[in-house]
Amino acid sequence: MKENFKQPIGLTQAEVEQRIKEGKVNRAVNDQAKTTWQIIKENTFTYFNLIFLVLAILLVIVGEYKDLTFLPVIIANMIIGIVQELRAKSVLDKLNVMNTTKIAVIRDQEEKILPIEDLVLGDVIVLKTGDQIPADGQVISGTLRVNEALLTGEADEIEKDVGAELMSGSFVVAGKAYARLEKVGKNSYVSKLTLEAKAMNSKEGSEMVRSINRLIKWVGIIIIPCGIALFIVARYVNHLNLADSIVSMEAAIIGMIPEGLYLLTTIALALAAMRLARSQVMLHDMKSVETLARVNVLCVDKTGTITEPKMEVEEVIPVSVTKEELSKEISIFAQNMPHDNATIKAVAKAFNQKFNIQATQIIPFTSVNKYSGAVIKNHTLLMGAPEFVLRDQFKNYEKEINQYTRQGYRVLVFGKYPHALRDEKEKLVEPVELLGYILISNPIRKEAKSTFEYFDRQGVNIKVISGDNPLTVARVAKQAGIRDADKLIDATEIGEGDYEEVVKKYNVFGRVKPDQKKKLIKALQKIGNTVAMTGDGVNDILAMKTADCSIAMASGNSAAVQASQVVLLDSDFARMPKVVDEGRKVVNNIERSASLFLVKNIFSFLMAIFSLAFAMSYPLRPAQIALISAFTIGLPSFLLALENNYNRIRGKFIPNVLSRAIPGGITDMLAVSILVVADMVLELGRPEVATTATMLLVAVGMMVLYHISRPLNKFRWTVLGGSFLALVLSIIFFHNLFALSRISATAVFLLLVLFFAEITIFRLLSKFADGVREVLVAYDQKGKDLTISDIKQAYRKGRNMVNMSVPEE
Repeated sequence: MKENFKQPIGLTQAEVEQRIKEGKVNRAVNDQAKTTWQIIKENTFTYFNLIFLVLAILLVIVGEYKDLTFLPVIIANMIIGIVQELRAKSVLDKLNVMNTTKIAVIRDQEEKILPIEDLVLGDVIVLKTGDQIPADGQVISGTLRVNEALLTGEADEIEKDVGAELMSGSFVVAGKAYARLEKVGKNSYVSKLTLEAKAMNSKEGSEMVRSINRLIKWVGIIIIPCGIALFIVARYVNHLNLADSIVSMEAAIIGMIPEGLYLLTTIALALAAMRLARSQVMLHDMKSVETLARVNVLCVDKTGTITEPKMEVEEVIPVSVTKEELSKEISIFAQNMPHDNATIKAVAKAFNQKFNIQATQIIPFTSVNKYSGAVIKNHTLLMGAPEFVLRDQFKNYEKEINQYTRQGYRVLVFGKYPHALRDEKEKLVEPVELLGYILISNPIRKEAKSTFEYFDRQGVNIKVISGDNPLTVARVAKQAGIRDADKLIDATEIGEGDYEEVVKKYNVFGRVKPDQKKKLIKALQKIGNTVAMTGDGVNDILAMKTADCSIAMASGNSAAVQASQVVLLDSDFARMPKVVDEGRKVVNNIERSASLFLVKNIFSFLMAIFSLAFAMSYPLRPAQIALISAFTIGLPSFLLALENNYNRIRGKFIPNVLSRAIPGGITDMLAVSILVVADMVLELGRPEVATTATMLLVAVGMMVLYHISRPLNKFRWTVLGGSFLALVLSIIFFHNLFALSRISATAVFLLLVLFFAEITIFRLLSKFADGVREVLVAYDQKGKDLTISDIKQAYRKGRNMVNMSVPEE
């Protein structure tokens, strides 16, 4: 590849300031980071807040001020949400400023390193191997090889000479050049793609967020017609006055709205992102925390993940020349090659003798050829992977090479090709004179073994995918403690239709090309796995974009960092368990809290249907719903969400939540329905029925809270006790505020009978639901392979699961 090279002048500072005034800057469009106003707006002007406002206005109109007790809870939720999101934004903004992608730019005839957001139209930038092109431009000096796979889907590397167009979002595979930016910010190609991608991502989301959005959408659709119908029944069928009709209707609607669930999810994700930021982990997408928590296959690259990113030449082994002659030839090669990757840097450091010999042509390393070259006079010095440099000759040296790879070395061959290669597209057709071997090592990361042991305990399968020799990769994987590291395969032997079979059989993949990494990820996903991919190089990007979750090392190139969802800022792979634990904490706690919220929603919906079916008025008041929400849902949900809960995530979000919520919702509905029917005979009156129903709902709420908190530890006992005490004190001292009246001996007797009936009904329904949930978990794990025997075993396990649990200390 020709180096057509001279440094252009670039813009002056005055020209830069003028372009900034004109708005011709490279600002990212539709950034995921919210502004302060967006956070306030999204937490204030919501669909449900509008409904609460209308309900409050109606209560004020009819003078029922004591039923406005739900408003402080709503306002408090709103303020907490805004404050917590602003705190998280502050931490993440500081992190983004510290870790923004930077690039070299020529200004006032000097090379400066600036954040890509500070670039302006007409800037001249310096591009080299590993850089992601930040805006659309044109090559004005030098030559590059560019991979546009992220934009076009084609993995081929394209040569860009002077005058060639460069598309933002593509990345440089080899070479160095100067380019002038012609389209920046919202006008660049990548910005348009980013808008589409982010619109798509916002629709996809994570399973938990998608599920909650679906729930809230359906509730939003149901409550308006349901509320109108309940008002009509109360006012025109049961002939209640206007105030009582509105109060009855509002109690049902407020009961159906999961007002704190979305807020709790947003806060939990924001706080997780903030905690991870403090641990040197940056999230490009907050929802990736949940995805990573559900991962059961983790694909890792050898270099930079298992091993340190730095390389060292351990030894040089001469083959057909003396050691001195070999060292001289390698030094000539190294001094002529651009030092644009870790391998050539390590070789240049070890062989630093200076010779006045200039290469007439440089053959850059590509992921297809897997070698680089320097043309000296009428021959070419080559360095690269043995199989690709030696080709048919490889079998003659295979035994000797394998001897070094088994010791964990990365073996490069150094040889002389008898002709001057024109460029990297020209194939090697003549035999190569093998001059010697260069043995390179990457030290194993100190924390790698303990990290892989953690994933092994968690049931996460590790797949090592590397471009290196499979024997070398397997040796390194074994040293790092990866299970079944001896199950290895050379990717050059994988047939086009064999990917699904090989990912089942092997754990170590060597000599893998970038497009093959992507195929391996797809094959793992196709057989039902949730896959995460770590990487630090341009050759990892296609696979990272395909994986369910992508993790980049900050020490890698900027293209890999930009393509990832999670960035390990200190390039410390030992941070991974922390990320997984944060995800598990978020998902487990939200699942538990969502169950509490949905008990009230399911009860209110079923009770509303019952009331409409039998033309009855809804028996509770908004103030009483507020009491139940505050102390059996709101307070315990908030406290339990603070607990560290790192249990493995099992099953899907919706079945897990509903299996815990439905028994409580049905128990509530049956008990209150029986109470309402009994009132027809006993004539207790609306105030007594409402108070007795509130007591029944409080009892079921505490039972549900106890059930989902098992096995109990000191913290959970404290939450249970605190919630119960708050309820008792509220009932004793604030009974007027919550519209609770004194009840007769008849109502007390009925309350006790229904309470003991509730215990039996709830226990039976919970055991059945727990069994069904475990069957669904088994189906999620085994799919079509699930047998009748598996179903029976899973159902029995679910019914007895709590009894088998051991309380945590």
